[in-house]
Amino acid sequence: MKSWHIHNALGVLQDGGVIAYPTEAVMGLGCDPWDEDAVAEILRLKRRPAGKGLIIAASNIDQLSELVDFSRVPALEEITGSWPGPVTWLAPARRVTPHWLTGQHNTLAVRVSAHPVVQQLCDAAGALVSTSANPSGCRPARTRRRVRAYFGQDVDCYVPGNVGGDPRPSVIRDAVTGRVLRA
Repeated sequence: MKSWHIHNALGVLQDGGVIAYPTEAVMGLGCDPWDEDAVAEILRLKRRPAGKGLIIAASNIDQLSELVDFSRVPALEEITGSWPGPVTWLAPARRVTPHWLTGQHNTLAVRVSAHPVVQQLCDAAGALVSTSANPSGCRPARTRRRVRAYFGQDVDCYVPGNVGGDPRPSVIRDAVTGRVLRA
């Protein structure tokens, strides 16, 4: 059974809103990845260029298969062995994957989160945009209080919970080459 907070966040997501929620290392901002206006609002809040692309979080790999072509990944076992956990993989995007997610790339950054709040959100809503809750150039927020200081009422829902114990945002790796892009 979903908690009231998850149910409330689900309604906000379905209405095209932006939520803030805890992840493994920092507070995240999220929305429905198929909602171009909601994604544009996150980019506006963060003052982030659209060309950079975004990370999509899920509670299981199946939630990502609509966006990513895992058949083009040579070492899929390495990816699935790193999940759930704080490893983001740049994987080949499907042709139907919206440009507002990939930016100027032909890949999409994806991860299956181990954080219980992210798991519950994704179980309820499906895969979510998951980007650090901070304006570009500012330190990522680790508390709801800091997210409120950055964004105030511009975030539609603040999901309670504690950030996990990871000291840094997720490692980013290339799914085709295995190369580490962010340690």
